[in-house]
This record gives sequence, structure tokens and C-alpha cells, in this order.
Amino acid sequence: MDSKFPIRKIIHVDMDAFYASVEQRDNPELQGKPVIVGGSPSGRGVVATCSYEARKFGVHSAMPASKAVRLCPHGIFVKARFDAYKKASQQIREIFFEYTDLVEPLSLDEAFLDVTENHKNIPSATLIAKEIKERIYEVTRLTASAGVAHNKFLAKVASDVNKPSGLTLITPEKAEAFLEELPIEDFFGVGKATQKKMHAVGIKSGADLKKWSEIDLVKAFGKSGRFYYRIVRGIDHREVKPHRVRKSYGKERTFSEDIDSLEWIHNFLDELAQTIAEGMKKINAAGKTITLKVRYDDFDTITRSYSLPHHTNRYLDITDVTRKLLEETEVGNRPVRLLGITLSNLNLNEETVWEQLEFSF
Repeated sequence: MDSKFPIRKIIHVDMDAFYASVEQRDNPELQGKPVIVGGSPSGRGVVATCSYEARKFGVHSAMPASKAVRLCPHGIFVKARFDAYKKASQQIREIFFEYTDLVEPLSLDEAFLDVTENHKNIPSATLIAKEIKERIYEVTRLTASAGVAHNKFLAKVASDVNKPSGLTLITPEKAEAFLEELPIEDFFGVGKATQKKMHAVGIKSGADLKKWSEIDLVKAFGKSGRFYYRIVRGIDHREVKPHRVRKSYGKERTFSEDIDSLEWIHNFLDELAQTIAEGMKKINAAGKTITLKVRYDDFDTITRSYSLPHHTNRYLDITDVTRKLLEETEVGNRPVRLLGITLSNLNLNEETVWEQLEFSF
């Protein structure tokens, strides 16, 4: 442990199958059944999330709904209700603030908490995590999993160990052994493609990864090699940052399979633009610069951006610009594994809705 950096008490709380759990809670007929939240399987919809009953069939987020229905024919498809999820998320966040002001939300369903010093003067972070899980269930009737550690990376990995409704502690003394025994696919930040590449060179566990020098990891995996070198040693000095000024708003999705259908990609980006437009309006924000991010099957990643003359949070503006930007890529000729849209140059508390504009590229 580096003496320059204090030993913190960090909790990562991650709700269990959040959207699907809210649907099961609000509709008793869905309890115990394979619930799939997202687009329609009859179209080009995408799975947002699914219940654990559906996951047993191999269904997972980012999967095309058409594939999900083949894997789980009896799955119950439900359209997302973001107002309900946002309400539950707000209730959960209020519980976090009962214990600490150092809360860093990552999304509606997960957050980091620094409880090194806390409002209730409880010395044990594990006890705080247990109380928070109980309070969440008491208030929302939803379950959460929690990871407790001395840094954010370890806490994030720990919260995944015993899902659903798990609680895992990784102490500084046990971190090294824990990471050495961890399968490489369970490292946060190692996706399926990287896992495959690591397996091909004999890296199947943390112990295998630890044998590689930082230089060799960078040679094999690019800039990410530095990240892998540090995390396998449990090194992560990032602080929990609760007061971040939002500079951009966007979403991206890594697909479980490489996508080469241009029609499917158009439909996915349209849905993503709709989600972003709704999210922007909920936080009263509008942006000027729209950026399309594309990662091809060989991990080559590119971005294309366009700045409008005015701020916007309109779906039609976002999707029109995105489609134009897509024409500047090799999508359709090269398989794609990730797509994302981001709006930047934000104007927060934006009340103006601009008219449809003509864009010249």
C-alpha cells in the first residue's frame, strides 16, 4: 500500500437486475418469471436488462431482442418505464446520503460511497453496507449487492462476486490473493474480446496476468495494458467524486456479437438517440456537439463529431446528425462491436426546444 495515499473505506452498491426487478415488484404476476426489459422482439429492439430467471437461458443486456426470444421463448417482454426506475433510484440515493455525502452515482442502479468518515460514525464499512442493503429493501422492496474494499476497483469487482443480494469484503491484506485467483473474465474492464485475446496468450487468471511486465502488456493490449498492470496489483487511487460538473451526456453499448447489419445499426442508433433525448430532458440539459463513437471488431475505435449552431435535446436532431456522421465511417463494410452517442458543450437548465435544422456536412 502506497503510504502517500490514505486507506479508504469504499462501498460499491449495485442493484440486482434493476429494471426487471422494478417490473416484478410492481406487477406480482411477473414475479419468478423470465422478464426481459427492452425493445420488441418482433422489430430490431435490444435487451436493456432482464431478470435472473431469463439470464438462466443465456439472455443478457445489449442482446438483440430477436435472439433473446429464441433463447427464452417464454420470456415476457416489457417496455422500459424510466420514470419508475428514476423514482426508485432517487429513493436509493437518499438512503446513501443518510450515511455519507461522498456518493458518486455511476447510473440509476449503482454508485460508489466513501464511508471512511460517515454521518453515523460507524467504524465498519461492512456493517454500513449491510445496513444500506436492508434499508434499500425496506424502502423499495428491491435487493442490492455490495462490495466493500479500500479502493473503487476492488469494491466494484467485489459487488459482482455474490449476486444477487450479495455482500463481499476485500481487505487490503486479502486483495493480492483474491485478485490472483480471480478468473480474468471477472476483472472489471476486461470485455469478452479482451478475454479471448488474453486466453490466447495464456492469461486465464489474475496470477497469469501478474506475470506480465507493464511494457509487454502495453505491447499486447495498447494503452489498456497500463490499466491491467495496475488493477491486478490492486492499485487504484481514484477518489469518490460526488460533485462533478456534467460536461457531456451520452450512452454507449458493447455488443456480445459483432454487428454487420447496417439496418440493425440504424435502428439501434435511433433507439439510443431516443433514450439520450429523454435523459437530457430529464436533467434539463441541451448540447451543441454530437459525437458518434464506433469500435470495430478489431478494436479500432473512431469518433465523428458535428457542432450545431444551437443547443438541442431533440430526438430528431440527434438521430439526423448521427445518421450523417455514420456515413463518414466504415460501418456497413466493417463489423462493429461498440456504438455510442454523446452530446457535449452542454447548456444545463436549458428550457428552449429548437426547431428542426438543416445540417450541411
